[in-house]
This record gives sequence, structure tokens and C-alpha cells, in this order.
Amino acid sequence: MTDETIDSDACAVGIDFGTLSGRAVVVRVRDGAELGTAVHDYRHGVVDRVLPATGRPLPPEWALQIPADYVGVLRAAVPQAVEAAGISPTQVIGIGTDFTACTMVPVTDDGTPLCELREFTENPHAYVKLWRHHAAQPQADRINELARDRKEPWLPRYGGLISSEWEFAKGLEILEEAPEVYEAMAHWVEAADWIVWQLTGRYTRNACTAGYKGIHQDGAYPSEDFLAELNPAFATFVADKLDHPLSTLGDRAGSLTAEAAAWTGLPAGIAVAVGNVDAHVTAPAAQAVEPGQMVAIMGTSTCHVMSGAVLREVPGMCGVVDGGIVPGLWGYEAGQSGVGDIFAWFVRNLVPPACHDQARERGITVHELLTELAAGQAVGEHGLVALDWHSGNRSVLVDHELSGVVVGQTLATSAEDIYRALLEATAFGTRVIIDTFTDAGVPVTELVIAGGLTKNELLMQIYADVTDLPLSVIGSAQGPALGSAMHAAVAAGAHADIRAAAAAMGSVRRNVFTPIPGNVEAYERLFLEYQELHDHFGRGGNDVMRRLRRLRREALEGKN
Repeated sequence: MTDETIDSDACAVGIDFGTLSGRAVVVRVRDGAELGTAVHDYRHGVVDRVLPATGRPLPPEWALQIPADYVGVLRAAVPQAVEAAGISPTQVIGIGTDFTACTMVPVTDDGTPLCELREFTENPHAYVKLWRHHAAQPQADRINELARDRKEPWLPRYGGLISSEWEFAKGLEILEEAPEVYEAMAHWVEAADWIVWQLTGRYTRNACTAGYKGIHQDGAYPSEDFLAELNPAFATFVADKLDHPLSTLGDRAGSLTAEAAAWTGLPAGIAVAVGNVDAHVTAPAAQAVEPGQMVAIMGTSTCHVMSGAVLREVPGMCGVVDGGIVPGLWGYEAGQSGVGDIFAWFVRNLVPPACHDQARERGITVHELLTELAAGQAVGEHGLVALDWHSGNRSVLVDHELSGVVVGQTLATSAEDIYRALLEATAFGTRVIIDTFTDAGVPVTELVIAGGLTKNELLMQIYADVTDLPLSVIGSAQGPALGSAMHAAVAAGAHADIRAAAAAMGSVRRNVFTPIPGNVEAYERLFLEYQELHDHFGRGGNDVMRRLRRLRREALEGKN
């Protein structure tokens, strides 16, 4: 099947596995029309307080998930989306998936998660370690220190820092804290690849996560002698637990098995695309496949991805991979660990009951109420500036021991004041990322926004004003799922490559929000204050955040 011979009724299914739920969308492959969608919440959500199997508290900075919850998405969301689309399942020619990253699953040789084995159900290290699991920071610190000392050539490809969220830090954490789990683990698998394994019955490792999260550069991983210096028992980590032939994005990973067909209601034998990352599949869905077009996928966190024609070393970036987003260009990634999560935390924990009552009486959400009140303020009226580090800093400091700050509060400070300051803080964080890329020789010419936060027009205007860039908005409400469906269409042969799929199936609304000159000038003054705080607390001026984290851990350990 080629672009010229696409069946006008042919469809692809894309599934976006997020932090709290999975979303399936049915897309017509000839024009990208989204015919039906469904969402399925994970039964256990994020496991970050107690382990369900034991009821015992988890340590600080832990974030786990239950792999069976992902299969629940296949069983529920896919059939519901097909039903909502009003199509016959026989019209579906392919299925594609994307996942949060770096989310890791320790498995047996046949792909069974270790947490599903009786002997490991009570061991938290046997469960999925979500991207938001930051307890491996000590291991990440050691990896970075040793890599700097040895002048490892791969370190600059990650902005000079390897994150605690990624494959090697989390793997080393398991070895050192649960050696019995490490010994039983046959494969250390990205969830993006594990779900494809469940669909096809065979393990494929996608080149995207291997490059961005697995330190795979120029055909190799970190050397055995480097790993041995970290811990002698870690020397063969790559060979024993990680290494696997890499598969290219958009390729066919295999065919849908009879078991997976029964789960999803789709025909057995249809194409299943190689796994991918939620942010990276969104770029082609937004038709952002050329250099300079940065896509910010804004949800609980924000991931920034962009293609570039040249290879540059960008301080604090999450990685750069040849063909990491589209073939023929260098794919760059950066991000913010907390965005929507910060807004939700504030509303859940710090907004006074009167605001909740007022929102309820008006039939709107508390977020909508605070946004409405904050929108009436002039820039700087609240007298506040905040640091958006409530979940650490992913880019450009790559330090998950950092924490949130709000400066300027008085007895007159209101909930909407703080809410607006937090919105602005996340925009300032994106501004730091854009400036860092530009200074490194990878200029950003357009900012394209995707994700659920595009609904907040005040937030979008703040981002345009803070970055002094026009904001385009993806045309789809479910960009990652659409991007996954596009990769499924390529894997099924309906389009020649992802560029062709982007042209036919992607959509974007250009320049929806443009900078307001007066606001740009006012925000420039606030941004300078943000930068002062950013460098003071994040670049060694004051290490109080790390000390407070340490005190918290010691106090909690003393209670247990």
C-alpha cells in the first residue's frame, strides 16, 4: 500500500500511555480525521505513597506503577474508541503506541514483570519505575562525576548531565538496593517497548529511548570498564540486562497476536509499529518536522523536542539523537519535570476552601476560577516570582534534589497571586531552555504547543509574552495518540515515511497567540529576577534545597 493506493476507509489506532491514564484514538490514514477516542484510567494510578501489595510506606522520591494497568488500556480504551468511531475493526490496518519515558520495567526472559512473580510482589524494586521516580539521584550523581573525571565522549550529548530518571541510574539503584531483583531481571525494558512486546509477542528495542534515555551514542553504550568503576557488579549491565538490536521509528515491530487481538477487538496480524516516546511522536502530529520548530508537550510535565540540521552540545539538554524524531535530522530533547502537576498540587493542597466553594457554586473548576482572577492582573501586580522546581529540574540543571520557591509573599498575597506566579514560573523555565538552545547554536524560531494545557488561554499568552515568540497550537486534542497512529500508518505501508504521514495526517494552527509588546517588556524584568534565583539555588550559590531534602529523608527514615 502506498500514498497513491490508500484505501479511503483504512484507519490506524494510536495509543498514548500517559502518567495517569491511557488514551486510544482511531484515525483515518488518508487525511488524519480523528473518528473516535476513549480514555482508560490506570486502576492504581501512580504508586508513590504505599505499596499496594504490602501497605508499607514508600521512601521519598519514589514513583511506581503496576504493569497490568497498561494492559487494561488495551482491553478497555481500544474497543471503546473503535466503537465510538463507528467503524468495523477490519478497517484498522495498524496500531502504534507511545509511552512516558524513562519508565522502566524489570522482566523475565519472556517479558513477565518481576512484580507479578510471587517471590517479588512485596519488593518495590520489582515494579515499574515511572519517569517521575527520582530516588536514584545518588546513583546519577556518581555517574556524572565519573563521566566528567574520565571525560566520557557521550556526556556532552546529554548536556553534561545524566538524569536520575534514566535507564542507567535506575538500573544501578536496583543493583545496589535490591541485588536479588537485579539478579532475577533478564531484561531492563522501557515501558514503550514492553507494551509492544505484549502486542506482538516479541521484544523490540526502539532507537529513540535507547538514544535519549539509554546513553546509546554512535553505535555504543558506556563501556564495561566505566560501569565497573561505578560498581564491579554493574560491569556487565549492558550485555546482561540492556543490549538488544535497535529498531527504527516507524518500522513494523511485528504483527498483532491472537491474544492481543482478543484484548483489543482488532484483527490479528495487522501491523504494530515500533514503540516511541509521547513527546517525540507529537512533533510530526503537529507538522513540526523542520529545524527550528520546537514542540512543547504540556501536561503534568513538559517535554520540549525539536529537530536540527546540525549537531551541537546544548548544556542541560536531555539528549540529542541522530534521527531521534524524523530521519535525516538531529532530534533534540529538553524538559520540565513539573508543570501541570504544580498547578494541581497548589489547588489540591493550598487553595482555601472559600475558592473551592465559589467555583462549585459557579459550576466551574478551581483552575478556571483562579485563571479568571489572575487574568485581571497586570504583569508584576502580584509582587511575586517563583521557581518551578516542585518536582526537581530536568533542564537545564538536571537536578531532582531542587525544590519549589515562591518569593515575595505577604499577608495580602492571594491564591490567584500565587497561581499566576506558578504559571509564570513554568514559562520562565521554558524561556531558560529556549535561550540555552539558541546560545548553543540551535535557534528556536517557532514554539508549537500540544497537550491538555493548551485550553488555558492565559497560560498560553504568558508563554508567548515570556518567550517573545508566536505560539502555534497543534490541531489535535490528543497529539501523542495521533502521532502514534501516524507511525502505525507508516508501519502498515499506508505512507512512505513519517514526513509523508505528517503532511497528510498532521495539523497545526499557526500563530494563535502572539507576544504583546508591553507584556514582553514587563516580563523581561521579572525574568531577570527568576534568573537570579535560578542560578543562586541551582548553580551552587546556596545548597539549602539539597540539605532540606536530606533532612526530610533522615526524619522519615527515623519514623520508620
